[in-house]
Amino acid sequence: MNSRIFLGTETGEKQAAIDEIKRQLSADGGGSPLEQSVYYAGETPVSDMVSAMRNGSLFAESRLFLIKNADAIKKKDEVDLLASYMASPQDNTTLILISEETKLAKGLEDAVPRDAKKVFWELSESRKVDWVANFFRAKGFRINNDGIGTILELVENNTHALDQECTRLTLFLEKGKEIGSEEAEKWLSHTREESAFTLFARIASGDLSRSVESLHTMLLAKVEPQTILAGLAWCFRQFRDYINLVEEGAGSDGALERLFIKSPQAKRNYTDAGRRYNSEAADTFLSLTAEYDALLRSESSFPRQILMDTYLCKIHGLALQPALRR
Repeated sequence: MNSRIFLGTETGEKQAAIDEIKRQLSADGGGSPLEQSVYYAGETPVSDMVSAMRNGSLFAESRLFLIKNADAIKKKDEVDLLASYMASPQDNTTLILISEETKLAKGLEDAVPRDAKKVFWELSESRKVDWVANFFRAKGFRINNDGIGTILELVENNTHALDQECTRLTLFLEKGKEIGSEEAEKWLSHTREESAFTLFARIASGDLSRSVESLHTMLLAKVEPQTILAGLAWCFRQFRDYINLVEEGAGSDGALERLFIKSPQAKRNYTDAGRRYNSEAADTFLSLTAEYDALLRSESSFPRQILMDTYLCKIHGLALQPALRR
């Protein structure tokens, strides 16, 4: 199949599928180098992408084109142009449309057979636990349930992020010592990169300048705004459950226990957030996140960084006045 569509938030399994296609193309090319091009929808005109794909290569036996953020291709003329190419692609060229959404424009999806489209769904909770346990077992480490829980609380729950962070952990941990919650958190705090989870920690502490710095670091690293919002939405749902329990009289410790939040860092995050934001703010967090997610998927003329900066300022603006904080 010369044209494929890979969708969904499970970026680790998605990348593994792309790597396998690369391996196959290299093998089919008799060992000659694979020519690869990566485009981001919204940054490069679709007409330029199609022109590049239609122009043959003088040196490569096989070519691979990846178009990321393909959900941003919505205009009829762009959809029609790309779909027309997908219907009759170059013989030595493979195209993969990539998105964290579960659907693309109908014209694009109709241009490929059903078995050329795959949605990589987020792993279930039990599969995430098994993935982390199996990762460390394969590396010769022992990890208990508290250690696994802490990793899943502090790392984005896709296998790409988990693989990166768990690999970093193995550089610091002792093989003969069982990994528990304290050890996992200690070394994650030293090695982890910016993510929606570190951004939530900045929001919880009320530090707008560091929140903006965290956001911009992720955007410069080509992390999709929708990915950031999805991670924050998860944190905000957890916080809403936490603050509702606190306001109902469970107390902070009781709420954390009932929600099975065990990581000291996660406990600090929700406790800090509970001092600054109430249940009404928690509900607004989620509605704002949904609103800006929709804006980012629309054909808004505003640059995405400006939209995300505005979103972040609105989130911080929901903090209680100091005199009203717990």
